[in-house]
Amino acid sequence: MSGVIEIYYWPTPNGHKVTIACEEMGLPYEIKPVNIGRGDQFKPEFLAISPNNRMPAIIDPYGPGGEPISIFESGAILQYLGRKTGLFYPKDERARVKVDEWVFWQMANFGPNAGQRNHFRNYAPSFILDQRQVAYGAIRYTNEVHRLYGVLDGQLTGKAYITGDYSIADMLTWPWVATRSSSALDLDEFPALKAWQARVEAREAVGRAMAKGRDFVSGGLQGQGSESQAARSVLFGQRARR
Repeated sequence: MSGVIEIYYWPTPNGHKVTIACEEMGLPYEIKPVNIGRGDQFKPEFLAISPNNRMPAIIDPYGPGGEPISIFESGAILQYLGRKTGLFYPKDERARVKVDEWVFWQMANFGPNAGQRNHFRNYAPSFILDQRQVAYGAIRYTNEVHRLYGVLDGQLTGKAYITGDYSIADMLTWPWVATRSSSALDLDEFPALKAWQARVEAREAVGRAMAKGRDFVSGGLQGQGSESQAARSVLFGQRARR
């Protein structure tokens, strides 16, 4: 394994997943900022590697057969990195299936619903005129995330990590808990989840990865137009352009 992995990144829960994985696996990487408030995700060069116009994406210059490979979707990225390094992604098929179950749970359920909750609680009130729609969305997705917290808490009861050993399932899920809005969600209701959140946060590699995101804030990149009407139009009103 050689070569520096390029991570197309912005400091969001999905972006944090990949930097956490690279830090945990000891993989050298370089961050390529994708400013989603300015519309960088619609640039042709980014769409060439991420056709769904969503970050993160990576380019590994030393992929299968020693040839470059680009990958989009954070779940696919972490599965690939786990196979590449042999770390945090079991080789035993039964153990791998257990990790995959929670990888897909995060990708299909936890992340999307948490994202919709954030949208309706933090963004929609500023541009949806009918506040009844905003209230319905906020309540609906907050209730669903609350249910999913309960599912995760049940899975973590009696375990240090989601499937027992620390894995890519934890790396994918933790950023959505760590960067949550606390409004209407009290982690004290979920003691196993709360203990797990603190346990993962204490890992040195996780701390290094999260520091990368804070560098964006301190460097002024995170806030470049992120709250403007133009940025909201980019984030919520545009389709992919080629």
